[in-house]
Amino acid sequence: MPNSTPPKWKRLKSNILLAAATAAASPALAFDLSTLPLGDPHLNITPRSAQEQARISAATAPTTDFTTPESFEENPAGAATIRARDDDEAFSQHSANLSFEQELEFKLGNGLFKKIWVFSPASTLASDGLGPLYNARSCQRCHVKDGRGVVPEDPDYRSASMFLRISVPGETPLNLQAITDYIGTAPDPNYGGQLQDFSRPGLAPEYRLRVEYTQQIVTLAGGESAELRVPLYTAAELGYGPLQADAMLSPRLAPSMIGLGLLEAISAADILANADEHDDNGDGISGRANLAWSPEFDQIMLGRFGHKAGMPTLHQQSAAAFSGDIGISTPLFPDPAGDCTQPQTDCLSAPHGDGDIRGTEIDQANMDLVTFYTRNLAVPARRDIDDPEVLRGKEVFYTSGCTSCHTPKFVTQRLTDRPENSFQLIWPYSDLLLHDMGEGLADNRPEGRATGREWRTPPLWGIGLTKQVNPAATYLHDGRARSLLEAILWHGGEAKSARDRVVDLSPVDRAALLRFLESL
Repeated sequence: MPNSTPPKWKRLKSNILLAAATAAASPALAFDLSTLPLGDPHLNITPRSAQEQARISAATAPTTDFTTPESFEENPAGAATIRARDDDEAFSQHSANLSFEQELEFKLGNGLFKKIWVFSPASTLASDGLGPLYNARSCQRCHVKDGRGVVPEDPDYRSASMFLRISVPGETPLNLQAITDYIGTAPDPNYGGQLQDFSRPGLAPEYRLRVEYTQQIVTLAGGESAELRVPLYTAAELGYGPLQADAMLSPRLAPSMIGLGLLEAISAADILANADEHDDNGDGISGRANLAWSPEFDQIMLGRFGHKAGMPTLHQQSAAAFSGDIGISTPLFPDPAGDCTQPQTDCLSAPHGDGDIRGTEIDQANMDLVTFYTRNLAVPARRDIDDPEVLRGKEVFYTSGCTSCHTPKFVTQRLTDRPENSFQLIWPYSDLLLHDMGEGLADNRPEGRATGREWRTPPLWGIGLTKQVNPAATYLHDGRARSLLEAILWHGGEAKSARDRVVDLSPVDRAALLRFLESL
């Protein structure tokens, strides 16, 4: 297949994949979550008393009064909330409730997050091991200023913050076969689990990501309109032969890093309480939990992180990113060649940084620092919460049905060893569940229980500061939306009714809705 050929993976291309995607939503294969002990093995919890649970239920109940802000609404991360800055460092601050000693730990983790890794062998032994194939030389290169990444607009630009995940249909692993609707996949035999667009000297990179757009006009009530960008992705300049005929690819843009430790501290039971797989209440919303294997805890866990909720903990998410994105081995994923495959013999035999005093290219002590950093990047305070237009926009957000997926509030677990994340009333505006977002946003690539049309509800806190942190930032999993309105107009599937209500709003109410989102 010539490299310039439009990617056929935009459509389901095999009966195997079609059957797998259909099976995931088939009532005949419906999976009962209660058959698994989905607790919180990553958290050291003090159980809630009945009185505490009653307080939590009252505090997280959805409001019906939009004339005034709710109690504590200004602080979306509870005591961890920081003052909202007016510069590009708004997402790079530590939680407000860290101790002095924890601030030092945070700064050490920040240094590792920003560290520029180099190829082996090198005199800087603490920083060598990059690649051999990679997408970025540091975590910060993907998550610009700890915010969202950048889409490669220029055909000659190699993106450090966007790439294509890749897989082929495969068998369900033995340790996940208890999940009867799990959709089995496997890495591409030639290219692994994701395509890397950088390489060490002497090795060819795997590809170059190219993005082209066509325009689509959406007519809005009140004489307004919006222009959407319809993306076409090409895996160009393939360095290791053609893609498999049944390869499935999915574009992924690096998301914002704020508030992640608080999301990790939400009770799995509280998240699952919002799941309604078969839409038993008839509201058209069928939130589903993704499930993933945890090598850290040797069990199936609730997925929380990633665009399809494929990762259960921040430590696992960070270790997987070191391996796949940078080519750095960790105690959890110790392969020094990262995502290199068996046919990539030169990649497998290239020098690496394992075997010195670190053991792996980043050791567990430093992984703990990185994990602490990612848990404690602070959520900025809300702005203008008592502004009449913002309050009207909040009411529109609720009455349009947006809160059916973007759940406003949770209270985190009471933790014995993480007081900074413990027992906080937080406002992430996400249920952390999977939802069918329609054909327009479908990547047709399953991940775990997530079908090719399902995505995790992204948290909205901080979204109003996205472009302040990175003026080139865009929205959605692949950055196709240049504005919050465009992002809303791409909603389909379960969210189509809410999207249509926004289309039908008066210009005044639509502007108020956007003003509310910008206040988050």
